Amino acid sequence: MGFFDRFSGRKPEPAAAAMGGPAAAAAASGAVMALNQAREKLEAKDLPGALAIYEELLGIAGDRADVLVTISGDLGSHGQVAQIIELVAPRYDADRHGPATGLNLLQAYLAVRNADAAQHVLDLLFALNRPELEDQLHGFSNAIAELIHERHEPLDPGAVGAIAERPKVGLITFSKPIWFYGLEPLAAQILPSKEGRVRRIAFAQLALPGAYADFGAAMQQPADELGRLARALPLWLAESFYFSAAYLPAGAMGVMSRPDGANWPMIFGAEWTTENLRQLVDTAEGGFDYVFTGALRHQAGDFELVLRVWEVKKFRERKAFAVRWTPATADAELAQLHEQVRTFMEWTPADAGLKYAAPSSPSAWLAALSGSLESFLHEKKLLAAEQMSPLAPSLAAAATLGAEHEAAALAFLTLRARARKLGLATAELEPRLVGSPLVASAAQLG
Repeated sequence: MGFFDRFSGRKPEPAAAAMGGPAAAAAASGAVMALNQAREKLEAKDLPGALAIYEELLGIAGDRADVLVTISGDLGSHGQVAQIIELVAPRYDADRHGPATGLNLLQAYLAVRNADAAQHVLDLLFALNRPELEDQLHGFSNAIAELIHERHEPLDPGAVGAIAERPKVGLITFSKPIWFYGLEPLAAQILPSKEGRVRRIAFAQLALPGAYADFGAAMQQPADELGRLARALPLWLAESFYFSAAYLPAGAMGVMSRPDGANWPMIFGAEWTTENLRQLVDTAEGGFDYVFTGALRHQAGDFELVLRVWEVKKFRERKAFAVRWTPATADAELAQLHEQVRTFMEWTPADAGLKYAAPSSPSAWLAALSGSLESFLHEKKLLAAEQMSPLAPSLAAAATLGAEHEAAALAFLTLRARARKLGLATAELEPRLVGSPLVASAAQLG
């Protein structure tokens, strides 16, 4: 996740300036007031008014680290990356101003696809030798490598619109559980109604920092286990919250559209930036109140996930969850994470629709969801057949869980029906699914 969010809204500390005496304290207080006024201008979409305040403040206190980090953070969280480059870049000195402003500036250069300038700032940040930033910096290094690999020209920071004949990354959202598509005639029996004030929440595809030497090549191949988890975990969480009374969730995935007409499932080499979040929020009807993002890593047999929840109104991080697992501990650790997320967000079950129950084996359920997603994307011509993973493991996982849970039984039925429709090679499984009128009705549709 971008540091625009993490550092925006952080007010300068007048106490530190007060150590220099009354004059310094007064200057610090004046800076705080000016920054707050500029933030109000940005929130009111009065960019010229905010820039006028910033210009005046920078003329007086343009060398102060707290001023630069707040300006860059506030501009970034409001999508004004060009102004970060114009106002902050000429004044930034890594040794004097520290890493926070540099990280905001680095993201601004990435947003305008200026790989050379981004690499320069990254080199300055690495030179600070800050161990706590190492993972984030390596993630940004991968993002820069992707830009270089794709041979993007830097965009003019003030340019409007996309340049033709370039790959474009779009976001697709799933407003229902991925296994529901195909069961629309049974919507009243499966989906709880959403009435009154509900909170809108999105679960974004996970980033995979450092996962591949060549991200472009990886996007053309069938997803490996890490890539499947990066998409299936958000879908699992989104599905869980659909069966909660207080939430209207969505899962968000990235797709790269190539000039030659090909579509590749996107792999994010760095955590979602403010621009990614803003794109998601602005393109969703009604926007979102919360967005979950995160990064997934796999090293020496261990998986490590950092999951963040962001409050959209203020673009600030509310909570971070961290979990590690091995194949042997995956079910226990993922089940605990699922419970922690639901507890933190005050998840309560819906009164109507399918009675939701967490899967007995999260790893098997994630395998089932992965197959459901890939077959859906293939049906919609967003994933070529040669990019698909084998469906047999997903069908087997859904069949096994389908003996216990209605949701898994429904997932098996829709996955098998779609595989048959698309003419994909699948084992003609006829498992014993949980016996219920709903599952029997779903079987009739397939």
